[in-house]
Amino acid sequence: MSRLAAGVVLVTAHDPDEGPRGEDVGMTATSFLSVSLDPPLVLVSLREGSRMDDLLAEQPLWGVSILAEGQRQVAGRFAMKGRVSDRLLFADLPTTRGGASGALLVDGALATLECRTEQRVAAGDHTLVVARVLSVAFPHADAAGPLTYFRGNYRHLS
Repeated sequence: MSRLAAGVVLVTAHDPDEGPRGEDVGMTATSFLSVSLDPPLVLVSLREGSRMDDLLAEQPLWGVSILAEGQRQVAGRFAMKGRVSDRLLFADLPTTRGGASGALLVDGALATLECRTEQRVAAGDHTLVVARVLSVAFPHADAAGPLTYFRGNYRHLS
């Protein structure tokens, strides 16, 4: 599967039960796709038992930031989970809190989506999460291109 180029997104959600004000959680994903235009549905594949999988089993609202090619550091930061807390990962990252989901959305992303989980499907050692898109924004639609992942490395199309 390393021969299949994939777009890179940051999936985010707010865990209201963690700490006095809750905690924001983020995860880099390359298994993200559009499922339907009418109604607007997307799918993300999460490792079963991961913090994001556990959170989205309880919290139906979440966000997606489609990363631009200049955001390799953002992707790498959230792909290294387990080594540092989510609070530190978000500490100096420019974000905006989504109005529909409460999730943090990355400033500078090509597009951001806010979603509500509609269905969860067990698939081997992953969970496929299908969600309805509640809102979409294109804050940097004129950016050079998307960040992609191919053969174990982040790439760009140009």
